[in-house]
Amino acid sequence: MALIVQKYGGSSVADADSIKRVAKRIAEAKRAGDDVVVVVSAMGDTTDELIDLAQQITPLPPQREMDILLTAGERISMSLLAMAISSLGVEAQSFTGQQAGVITDSAHGKARIIDVTPSRIQQAVDSGAVAIVAGFQGVTQHTNDVTTLGRGGSDTTAVALAAALHADVCEIYTDVDGVFTADPRIVPSARKIDRITYDEMLEMAASGAKVLVLRCVEYARRYGVPVHVRSSFSTRTGTLVTDAPTEQGAPMEQPIIAGVAHDRSEAKITIVDVPDVPGKAARIFEVVAGAGVNLDMIVQNVSVASTGRTDISFTLPATDGAAATAALTEHQPDIGFTSLQYDDTIGKLSLIGAGMKSHPGVSARLFAALSDAGINIEMISTSEIRISVVTRADQLDDAVRAVHTAFDLDSADEQAVVYGGTGR
Repeated sequence: MALIVQKYGGSSVADADSIKRVAKRIAEAKRAGDDVVVVVSAMGDTTDELIDLAQQITPLPPQREMDILLTAGERISMSLLAMAISSLGVEAQSFTGQQAGVITDSAHGKARIIDVTPSRIQQAVDSGAVAIVAGFQGVTQHTNDVTTLGRGGSDTTAVALAAALHADVCEIYTDVDGVFTADPRIVPSARKIDRITYDEMLEMAASGAKVLVLRCVEYARRYGVPVHVRSSFSTRTGTLVTDAPTEQGAPMEQPIIAGVAHDRSEAKITIVDVPDVPGKAARIFEVVAGAGVNLDMIVQNVSVASTGRTDISFTLPATDGAAATAALTEHQPDIGFTSLQYDDTIGKLSLIGAGMKSHPGVSARLFAALSDAGINIEMISTSEIRISVVTRADQLDDAVRAVHTAFDLDSADEQAVVYGGTGR
């Protein structure tokens, strides 16, 4: 008997028929002899609809009240799923994030999990019931205010519960058959990856791959939780995310390249004519950090000898563009730059693979593929297992396909299937 934590995304429980299909899968797992805990997202586009409804009331709703509103979506789906499972003759109990013992900090809208004390979940499992937990939500440590964990928070809830319950595996059910070498919506010939390391999955998630969120993978690596990414629309074996030794008969070495990820949600700010003296770069990034903005890629040009000035460019989430530009403009006199350039028509492509650190020529092959496709590179960033480049947004899809083919990642067997519409 194994303890399995399963997570179902919004596309998997989008309507009554979908909920019944998921309930049947859960009931089959329980009847097979496993203990099952389920984390569920809101149905379909419920969260977006609730956000739209709030903005019809006021353009700036209080964050505390927004969290109370948005957690309603998961509560609806968890109770309906528990009803569907019970109708199949399997006992099921639903629990809110608070009842499940998910304790968070007080950052409404983007809370981080501090602790999980799942005593009620363990009691339900011990009694023979399937426990259904509302994802994406918790409560603050001291005031018991309801909080939400941000987009993809149900993935994080599932892995955190799996760690606290010492589960054998955390199954993340989505609308694709696993983790692919590229987004199958852009590259239909993308190949499903059977096994991937935490580090590679972290880089892919950070680089725009939406099948798993970054915080979920970070949590899984920290607590050693094996994550199995599968589709709720098929019975195919998915992708195992783990650092456990390779299975008997598997290749001893990792493939050079795990996949190609892309991200079109970033923007670029260029600070023009910054005095090239010690402390100016530090001041710039202090100002940006003070505005609560996270940066990704940073490039500083070589100083112009005649002027002693340089340009500094960085990428950031496009949603933070207004905050960053406002903060920098406010501090323009003491920083001393001439102007700001803001560009939200960029795309980021990332090549990821643990094998690249021991194989020369990966960079040359990447840049040759982009050149042959007529793709211009604006910025470059690297890590031990990743190379990222910034291109024009309207060239990003062509760039992904060109690089995917150049590294022989295309599948010759079959095309990837997207059963839903979001990849989550």
